[in-house]
Amino acid sequence: MRKVGISRSLFVIGCLSISLMAHSQTPVAERQQELIHLVKQDCGSCHGMTLKGGLGPALTQQALADKPKQFLIDTILYGREALAMPPWQGILTKDEVIWMVDQLTQGSDALNQPQLHVQTKAQDEVGQ
Repeated sequence: MRKVGISRSLFVIGCLSISLMAHSQTPVAERQQELIHLVKQDCGSCHGMTLKGGLGPALTQQALADKPKQFLIDTILYGREALAMPPWQGILTKDEVIWMVDQLTQGSDALNQPQLHVQTKAQDEVGQ
């Protein structure tokens, strides 16, 4: 009986561990600021500086309301070759993309505020 109890406990612990690993990690505050800058500047260069559309479609909360979250994540990570949307996999992690999609689909106030210059670590390293 005791062996079954231990096995069951290990099974439950294993399942919980897998479940926790499946959840995304929220980027730290400094990285969030860098991601906001990236959305406004890099994404904004095609999707409009106010994200209301340009070469690419609008990225406003209203425009994304009917899009499945996984579709948006995949579009950012893997791009859409036929539409000139570049893949960001290798530059952004999946967790960062999930966070960005959440900000866009929830109408984050940070994305609607005027852009402040954000000095990234990469810029610090090259002395910009």
